[in-house]
Amino acid sequence: MGKYTSNGPTVEDAIQNGLKKLGLTKNEAEIKIVFEGKKGILGFGKKDAVVEISQLEKEEPTVEETKQHELESTIEEAKPENKVDLVDEGEERNDEAAFKFISDYLANISKEIGAPAKVNVEVVQDRAIFHMETQKPGLVIGKHGKVLNALQSLAQVLMHRQAKSKLTAIVNVGDYRERREAVLQQLADRTATKVLRTNQPVFLEPMPAFERKQIHFYLSKNDQVITHSEGNEPHRYLVVEPLKKRF
Repeated sequence: MGKYTSNGPTVEDAIQNGLKKLGLTKNEAEIKIVFEGKKGILGFGKKDAVVEISQLEKEEPTVEETKQHELESTIEEAKPENKVDLVDEGEERNDEAAFKFISDYLANISKEIGAPAKVNVEVVQDRAIFHMETQKPGLVIGKHGKVLNALQSLAQVLMHRQAKSKLTAIVNVGDYRERREAVLQQLADRTATKVLRTNQPVFLEPMPAFERKQIHFYLSKNDQVITHSEGNEPHRYLVVEPLKKRF
């Protein structure tokens, strides 16, 4: 499939028109903004936005990606609602009991995916951080952190249902979260620079809600760009665009 030119009243309209015509999602397409459109004055001189859309080539899954899918399937099967008895309505909740419950749960899953881990808990302000110590950190983290993020989502579900306090569950292996935070900050800086240089919006890759919030936070300090999220989970992504567009 070659490049397809699409237009619409706004850039987003042009993109959606083209994607609908081609039967693609944003994750399956490469999008180039040719012209951002012109509002005109009193209806005169108005011009549609124009974009070029081409389909991304599909690659055969690698052995690593196949293994990743198997790990995600294992975690999916181990979801709380499928595997464990949760606190009944009316039963008294207890933070310490919840921490032990979640730690044991994470340890059991890590054993199931072939990376036995010891789990320690650290409470910092409104966060409960579950540190997983394992000889196979790569398996627990997964490609682009997908396995670790899935474990964190499960831990948050259990925290919500088991703990008395309203704490945010963080699951970490080594210094992965700290390194990832530094990467996200660099991504935010590079994206803002690109947006201001090209005067065009940038669509980032889908990422978990807590990572989108981190980038939202970094860029909220930049008064020249604005951010918002689009799409549906788990494919929701961040859009960064200039606050004032130059025509």
